[in-house]
Amino acid sequence: MTVTPRAQSPRELQVLSRIEAFRQRRPRLLEDVITLAHGAGGKSSAALTDAVFLEAFGNPTLAALGDSAGLTLPSGERVAFSTDSYVVQPIQFPGGSIGHLAVHGTVNDLAVSGAVPKWLSAGFVIEEGLSIEVLREIVADMTEAAALAGVEIVTGDTKVVPRGAADRLFINTAGIGIVPTDRVLGPERVAPTDRILVSGTMGDHGMAVMLARGELNIEADISSDTAALGGIVSELLAAAPGTRWMRDATRGGVGTVLNELAKSANVGVIIEEARLPVRPIVNGACDLLGIDPLYVANEGKFVAVVPVEESEAALAALRAHPLGEDAAIIAEVVAEPPGIVALRTPFGGSRIVDMLVGDPLPRIC
Repeated sequence: MTVTPRAQSPRELQVLSRIEAFRQRRPRLLEDVITLAHGAGGKSSAALTDAVFLEAFGNPTLAALGDSAGLTLPSGERVAFSTDSYVVQPIQFPGGSIGHLAVHGTVNDLAVSGAVPKWLSAGFVIEEGLSIEVLREIVADMTEAAALAGVEIVTGDTKVVPRGAADRLFINTAGIGIVPTDRVLGPERVAPTDRILVSGTMGDHGMAVMLARGELNIEADISSDTAALGGIVSELLAAAPGTRWMRDATRGGVGTVLNELAKSANVGVIIEEARLPVRPIVNGACDLLGIDPLYVANEGKFVAVVPVEESEAALAALRAHPLGEDAAIIAEVVAEPPGIVALRTPFGGSRIVDMLVGDPLPRIC
């Protein structure tokens, strides 16, 4: 399947150009205190990162703001180094647990950076009163996930805080992966006419966790998609060696990932709404809650940009893998207007897909 380009009307281009001028401004941190929105992966997160962390720690490696840091060892070998913290509530949910997320999240950040994940660290912040049996179950989930992902947990730390000082259990993992010598990925390689694929259905994880809280009185058979992506990423790269860029669509969902791509690559992105893969039950839950599936987190899906001539082979490779049966080509890269993501409806209309604003789904990863 391919996305057939359609020429944009002068009016569409005019509207998009006006919005571009607004959206190209650097994010500004306006708040005096931290809010939940600062951890949601959208505009507030970007503003916090820019105004506090980049300003303090700024260096060329960090400034790339990738899923992992690309480092070259004195021997000349390249490695990817990533870290993430997991604060999901509830800590056990349909399809997984905070233990699965702690392994899968960091492993996937390494995999979409082009690395072969090898080693993880694990740091635990445990609230006084947590059941030892629950902790054993979470650690067993991590053991299982690490074994299936082909990584070892080689170092760690444990802290216990007083009752009320945490929310049962927080986990931090950091990971190191080896980057093959001939593998180069980055937004600077993305070019007009490239195609954008998503490896499967969107929003499963976010909706599963949200409904598992039991606060919404909605019953739906939705399970998290949490999974290690190393195997399916390898299949994609073998079928489409010209792959330009990849990112796992976690906080902020596919919509936010595509906005990050458009800005970092200085290109436009046109999404075909009819091609977006969303399970009907997830779509229904999103409709009830007034949430766009484009912004709902996934923990076992990634977005990839490939040359148009490799797009069909890439799609076939994804669909042949158990984790990619619902993969789809969802968008194309265009030259103008740069930095803008637009969605084309089945009826020929279009709308802007902005970066996530606010925090519709707190504490989901």
